[in-house]
Amino acid sequence: MSSSSYRRDRFPASVIHHAAWLYFRIPLSLRDVEDMLSQRSIDVSYETVRRWSIKFGLAYARTLRRSHPRADTRWHLDEVFVSINGKTMYLWRAADCEG
Repeated sequence: MSSSSYRRDRFPASVIHHAAWLYFRIPLSLRDVEDMLSQRSIDVSYETVRRWSIKFGLAYARTLRRSHPRADTRWHLDEVFVSINGKTMYLWRAADCEG
């Protein structure tokens, strides 16, 4: 995001970026974002956060998607035969590449 796109906004780009980050990265409601900003002495309404999410949200979402690697599609199956109280049992679990 270039700083010229924030030109007409009352708040600095860092505040807008933080509000959008809170809204898109953490599953918070607009009112929750408003409350979190008010705890930092930033007086902004949830409606303003909504307008920022509409105006800047797509660009932030793209940036977040690019910064995180895609999930790996490889899975493997762990399986084992165990004896429980003299009875043979077959146990299995599916795990992704991270376990």
